Amino acid sequence: MVRDADRTLTRRLRDRWQAPLPEPPAALRRGPFREGAFPSRLRSAGLTSRLGVALGVAFAVCFVTGLLSHLIQHPPGWFWWPSRPVGLYRVTQGVHVATGLACVPLLGVKLWSVYPRLFAWPPIRSIAHGAERVAVAALVAAALFQVLSGVLNIAHWYAPMPFFFTAGHYWVAWLAAGALLIHVGVQLPVARAALRRPVEPARRALLTGVAAAAGLITLTTIGQTVRPLSGLGLLAPRRPDIGPQGLPVNRTAAAAGIVTDPGYRLVLTGPAGERSLDLAALNALPQHTAELPIACVEGWSADAVWGGIRLRDLVTLAGGDPDRATVLVESSERRGRYRAATVPPEHVRDPLTLIALRVGGRVLHPDHGYPARLIAPNRPGVLQTKWVARISVR
Repeated sequence: MVRDADRTLTRRLRDRWQAPLPEPPAALRRGPFREGAFPSRLRSAGLTSRLGVALGVAFAVCFVTGLLSHLIQHPPGWFWWPSRPVGLYRVTQGVHVATGLACVPLLGVKLWSVYPRLFAWPPIRSIAHGAERVAVAALVAAALFQVLSGVLNIAHWYAPMPFFFTAGHYWVAWLAAGALLIHVGVQLPVARAALRRPVEPARRALLTGVAAAAGLITLTTIGQTVRPLSGLGLLAPRRPDIGPQGLPVNRTAAAAGIVTDPGYRLVLTGPAGERSLDLAALNALPQHTAELPIACVEGWSADAVWGGIRLRDLVTLAGGDPDRATVLVESSERRGRYRAATVPPEHVRDPLTLIALRVGGRVLHPDHGYPARLIAPNRPGVLQTKWVARISVR
């Protein structure tokens, strides 16, 4: 009898979950809610499904590369990131930004293909249908937030964002990923059936146009990462060869409140104690050069030849073990989320990691960190601390 009662309860709950809700009065079906309000014949399940596959792949690439960038900038204890190859981060972050920009036309046309469903009557056919619509609303809101905030970030326009971009972008990415997985699980049978049907010529032309738009956006922005295409970067927020000493700048010395001190001293602390090194003492140490890219989280990157002291040599001078030491590099900048950066052992021991005093054979421009800055292989630009004032060896 208990089993029969359980089955009865289960059946009642299922019927209530799936039961259609009452339809609204016909008098309310006006404007966009009236039948035939959206007459375009280009919309179809096949078109929406194909756009959804392309957008899903793009979002997956953005999620993985964005998660990687976040872990590099805010590493948990278990995370490890190598120093070689030196240009790996410029590739992963360049792909992240390029793919995110290519999502603009994909997302726009995808939403166009499905937005008549927002006005379908009844708005909620059952409790299950209502739950599905809530998940779709979360997915649409998260997708729009990610694309829009990403574009605002690379354009350096933070006024419309009353929050820290990195944190907001990161957490909403998880929301988008979860909502996308739910949506795929619900719509998979419909999408599989729609993808088996051939595409009509008109819809094929629309898909070709969307692909061309995404390709054009990529071609006119990827030059900020791929130097040979820089001449085509008409829409690129940054040019890799424009700025002081031929390098782009995000945060200038003036914006950071940096005033050059003629009595500059670099404070070096470690097991051997504390010592101060002026520019003459720094230039008297063995000098090395390294050809390294500086790669920004906004997608742009630029190559340069840096000159200065190997960080591992300074660690040895401080009495530390350069093969095992972790180093904290602090800027003379008084404020800023990235005024200090931790350099893990794999980067400390790398001979290409420098406290740079020069770039391109010339003394650093103030906007590039004069009198000294950190430059290390395979790290985001925000972790390449400028205006270095203190180095602590742990």
